[in-house]
Amino acid sequence: MNPQSPLALVVEDEPQIRRFVCGALRDEACRASEAGSVAQGLDLAARERPDLVILDLGLPDRDGVDFIRELRVWSAVPVLVLSARCDEAEKVVALDAGADDYLTKPFGIGELRARVRAMLRRSQMQGDAGALHAFGDVEVDLGRRSIRRAGVEVHLTPLEYDLLVQLLTHPGRVLTHHQLMDKVWGRANRDKDHYLRVYVGRLRQKLEVDPARPRHILTETGVGYRFQLQPSTRRSD
Repeated sequence: MNPQSPLALVVEDEPQIRRFVCGALRDEACRASEAGSVAQGLDLAARERPDLVILDLGLPDRDGVDFIRELRVWSAVPVLVLSARCDEAEKVVALDAGADDYLTKPFGIGELRARVRAMLRRSQMQGDAGALHAFGDVEVDLGRRSIRRAGVEVHLTPLEYDLLVQLLTHPGRVLTHHQLMDKVWGRANRDKDHYLRVYVGRLRQKLEVDPARPRHILTETGVGYRFQLQPSTRRSD
C-alpha cells in the first residue's frame, strides 16, 4: 500500500467487524490502523494523525462518545460512527459531541465505502473556506459575501447567510438542530428549532432548482441537515 494513501483509524472491539471494515478501506485504497478500545484509539490517533476515524460506540473501557469529545479537543479529523444504536436521540448525542456522520449496524459494504469516499473528499476540502464554492447553478464567494445564481445576484438576509455558511463549510457532514441553532441563533434559542425549519425553507426557495425536492440542502430526519455539494438523487423533505 502506498504510504501516501489516506490513513483510517478503525476503533472497534469486534475483530470480525474490524476485518470487514478494514477490507472495505483497502478497496478504497486506504491504509488502516486498528484499535479495540477508547484508550488505544486515542493513543493511536495522537501518534498517527489519521485522515479519518471509524468508530464503534460500544467499546469495552468507555463509551465511544467519550472518544469523540476528547478527540475534538485537539483534532478536527472526520469521524464516522458505526453503531447498533439506532435511536435518534443516540445519534444526536454522537453528532453533537463532534461526529461527522453515523451509520447504523448492520450496514452494507457499498454504503460504507460511499461514506468513506465522501468524508475523505470533505477532509481534502478543509482549509479552503475562502475559495469560491459552487453547487448547481449557484456560486458563493465567502470572502466577498457574494451569492450568485445563474449569474444573477441573490440577496440573503444576515441569518440566511449565516446558516448557509454553516452548511456550506461542512459539506457532507450531518449538522444537528442544536449545532445549527447554537451557531446561528445562539444557545439561548437552541430549543426554538422551528426557526431553523423556516430558514432552511427560505434557502431552498432561493438556491435549489426545485425547493420541494432539494438536491443540496438535505434533511436528516429527526437529527438535522446535511449539505451536499454534488447533487443528491434522494428526496429530502
